[in-house]
Amino acid sequence: MNDAPQAGTAPLIALLAGEDSGDQLGADLIAALRARYPAARFVGIGGSRMQAEGFESWYDIRELSLFGLAEVLSHLPRLLRLRKELVARLLAAKPAVVVGIDAPDFNLGVEQRLKQAGLRTVHYVSPSVWAWREHRAEKIGRSADRVLCLFPMEPAIYARHGVDARFTGHPLADRFPLVSDRAAAREALQLPQDAPVLAVLPGSRGSELARLGGPFLDAARRVAAALPGLRVVIPAANPRMLEQLRALLARVPQDATAPLLLDGQAHLAMQAADVVLLASGTATLEALLAKRPMVVGYRVAPASYRVAKLLRMLKT
Repeated sequence: MNDAPQAGTAPLIALLAGEDSGDQLGADLIAALRARYPAARFVGIGGSRMQAEGFESWYDIRELSLFGLAEVLSHLPRLLRLRKELVARLLAAKPAVVVGIDAPDFNLGVEQRLKQAGLRTVHYVSPSVWAWREHRAEKIGRSADRVLCLFPMEPAIYARHGVDARFTGHPLADRFPLVSDRAAAREALQLPQDAPVLAVLPGSRGSELARLGGPFLDAARRVAAALPGLRVVIPAANPRMLEQLRALLARVPQDATAPLLLDGQAHLAMQAADVVLLASGTATLEALLAKRPMVVGYRVAPASYRVAKLLRMLKT
């Protein structure tokens, strides 16, 4: 990786993001790279945040926003066709570097093919090798020339397997003050200062909302029944989720205590809340940075659960 583009040049940089959190990481990365390479062109797969930074997305990011064995298997033929087409397109474009942002099940396969063909590859966001299956580090090294890690303990794990990994820090750390101002957040969202507030975040994927939306809203209703005056705030991760949440809320009775549905503003909702109910994922780190107590839940597809249990992949 020593022959990086010189500052002042106009490199073509490919970024591959597979979900909402990756889109935010990609947007931050584009902004940082553009400060060094103002004339750089960014292409690949990304969402609205990356596109707002001038990114040229070749495919809709929703093509990769899948989670769970069952969901991936049901879309496998389409994903394989997309990957084959994407690899061919990247080989023809010959970018200075290809950065796969998270989404390891898709991106690592793409990166490996590109690396074998002579392109430089980087994987941004290490899979949880520190939690389980450390041996994956060696496999990741066969796909990526360098791994960019969000947590400080990760590079040492890769070093044991001869993989070049660098600690970058987590961009989310810059998005929260050391002490969150609950009063200011409530004022911004027009919430009463003296009422208990519950923030509900049922995920950023349609499949997550389909499985978690009902149970999470039911839990919120039960808490509201036991805690008079409770205000429930639900920030939508993206416009698609906003429409799904509106449809979900339309099925339940609306009164003065009806949830407040927000278009984005998840960080404000967390800072305004007394407690956060959320889907396991990046949002758990956000709630930690907001210094709010949280209840974390998740539900996978039944087929995914059965396969994972059969293969003894579950750790609880």
